[in-house]
This record gives sequence, C-alpha cells and structure tokens, in this order.
Amino acid sequence: MVPVELLVAVAAAAVNHRLLLIAQPDSYRIAPYLKAAKQMGLDVLIASRGEHSLISEVHDGLHIDLNDIEQSLTSIRREAQKTPFSAVLGTDDSTVELAACAAHELGLPHNPPAAARISCRKDLARAHLSRAGCPVPVHVLIDLRQPLDQQLRGFPWPCVIKPLNMSASRGVIRANNKIELSAACLRIKGIIAASNDDFEKNHALVEEYIDGVEVAFEGFLDNGRLTTLALFDKPDPLIGPYFEETIYVTPSILDHETQARIQRRVAQACDCYGLTTGAVHAELRVNEKDAWILEVASRTIGGDCARVLDNGSDCNLEQLTIALAMGQSVKVQSSSDARGVMMIPVKKGGILRRVEGLANARNTPNIETIEIVLREGHELIPLPEGNQYPGYIFARGDSPYEVTAALHAAYSKLDFVVAPVFKMRQM
Repeated sequence: MVPVELLVAVAAAAVNHRLLLIAQPDSYRIAPYLKAAKQMGLDVLIASRGEHSLISEVHDGLHIDLNDIEQSLTSIRREAQKTPFSAVLGTDDSTVELAACAAHELGLPHNPPAAARISCRKDLARAHLSRAGCPVPVHVLIDLRQPLDQQLRGFPWPCVIKPLNMSASRGVIRANNKIELSAACLRIKGIIAASNDDFEKNHALVEEYIDGVEVAFEGFLDNGRLTTLALFDKPDPLIGPYFEETIYVTPSILDHETQARIQRRVAQACDCYGLTTGAVHAELRVNEKDAWILEVASRTIGGDCARVLDNGSDCNLEQLTIALAMGQSVKVQSSSDARGVMMIPVKKGGILRRVEGLANARNTPNIETIEIVLREGHELIPLPEGNQYPGYIFARGDSPYEVTAALHAAYSKLDFVVAPVFKMRQM
C-alpha cells in the first residue's frame, strides 16, 4: 500500500461558495483549512467561541456555544439564510457531531450525526464495534467516582485507561496492576476535570493492553466507499506507560496481506458506525491474531502532520476534505517516494526558552523541513497531561528505513531549553 498524491477536481469559484468551519478557538487545524479554502476560491466563516480569540477569523466569525447543539444550529440556520453555505466541516473530534447536524439541517453532504458522535466517543465506538463482531480489546466503562474493585473484577492485566473524548494520546495511561491503575485514575480525573460534559468528566474507558505494532490509517469515504490515502507505520515502540505518537512513516513495511486486513477492518468500523463521507483517520494495533481497532475518527490527521501527504502542488488533504464536503469528486494517484513526520515529543516540562541545534538538524540528509510551532514563553507539558507538540520534522527518502533514520538523527541534534514553572500556592 503506497502513499498517494492528491488530485482534487474542484469546481470554479462562484457566488455564495462559502465554507462553514466549526472549530475550537485554539484548534491547530484552522489555519490549514483557511489556506485550502482560499486556494479553492471559497469564503470561510468560522463558528466557534470567538469573543476573546487572538485569531481574527475566529474573533470575527459566528460566536456559538459549542456545547449547545440546538442553540448553535439556530445561529447557523440564521446565518445560512443570509448567505448560503456550500459545505460544513468540523475540524476536530469535539466539533464533528455539530458539523454533521448543521450539514443535515442545510441539506449538504454529511455523515449521519449519530455516526459522527460514535466516532468521537470511545465508549460508544467500542460498544458498536463489539456488536458488529470487530476485533476490539476487552474493555469496560468505569465510573471514576466509584470503587474500582467491583467494576474491574477479573479484568486482565496489563490494561490501558483513557478518557472518553480526547486525542493525541492525552490521558492514555498503561497500568500493570491495581496500584498503578488507581494512580492513573487520579491523574485522569485531573485531566478531564475541565470537561463540560458531566458524563465524560466522571467516566473513563479501561481496556486490555494489546501487544503488537501500531499503525495509522488515513483515507476518505465517498458515498460509503473507503479509499486509502496512506498507511503509516509507527516505528518507535509504543508500550507505555504513556503513548507518544512521535514518528509516522509511509509506505508501510507490513506485508500485503496484513495491509489488506487493516483496510478491511477500517472499512468494517466505518460501516459499523454509519460513516459515509469525508475524511477518516484510524489507529490500530496489529499482531499475529488480527488488526485491532483503537479508534476511527471522522476527521483528518490534521494540522501540520497532514503536510506529509502533500505532493508539492496546489493540492492537499484539506482541499480534498473540503471538496468531499461540497459533494465534488476527488481522485488520487500513487506516489513513489517514502515520507515521514516526527511529532516532536515533550521530554521535559517547563517554559520554553529556546531551541538549540536547529541548523544542524535541518542539514541532516533527507530532512525536508523542521517547523517549531510553539514560541518562547510557551509552557511545554509532557504526556499524559499535555496535548501539544512543540514542532514537527519532515523527511523524504528512497525507503521507509531511510526516512526513519533521518528523523531520529535530526531529533537527536535538537535541544529544547526550558525554565522551571513557578505556580502560586493557593492560601
């Protein structure tokens, strides 16, 4: 399964060709979508919590309560009556359900709202996969307010505990015994305490740890048909206690039979959820028994990571996603080179002062570019509490092995210098 280059058949810009982009105010996916829409000749209105945003497009956009779907739909419906939309997109897991509801209201291409909700709630996804006969880890939904012994009686070790609705491995912790699980529950309570959903604030998913290699699948659905854009290997071992994503490399070195099984499992999960259109990003664990679904999200890999799929032309993943949301046709073609991205992990928390070694790292053979996205003065927070990467390293080469080696070599030359964080003690 080789990576592809994107070719989007986009209609010429016309009056009222407008995209409604529903996003969290701090989403790192906003900028790529704005750029893609501009290249496609579309106007964009961002619907978000925008009153205090530093991003002008968000501040000047449609201010809605992202936690109140009915109120948000009323505002969106009113805005559409002024100037119709050609497409509606949710940038992140937390906005895809509202985007599906809005597109349904406006008669635009969309996933069923219930399917979108399933895709971003780990407990609902697990329940549907189990009923459909998909291979999923043994799992249980736990109430963090109640004693663990009765809820987890007979549960296998090791296990992994995770929040119901978070991405980028935030809050995902491996536990090898009851003592470690109790400590992990306390950490997760702090991580999800700010959730606006009472159920998600008080519950977590515990599932059996699946040994094996981890992969990421990127593709899209068009009228229910799944097309693969890339299958990424994750060459760094992900065994816990936390699960930093770090390196994605494509094409995969897995055998063709295993790759075909992965594609079938992702398609099975999409069908099980009821997803029919738009971007699909999936994570799986693969071993001698099967390809185990960890998540199937109805969104792109997103943000700067998506640049690993760009072909150097005017077309990219965001344009493809927008085109699908407008009901347009898309085409893909194979790419011959290997490519990869490292999501630079946060090894040490603190206030970022500077990044040393950038020039040497950028001169590493096969490195295309290194982007540092967090600036001086920003607080770096390691997993499992953190959810931001300080930057990205991109590489291309003749083989996945060459790309992986280049990413490791470049990263070894970087030094993130941080200062301690001093927090006031409450009296």
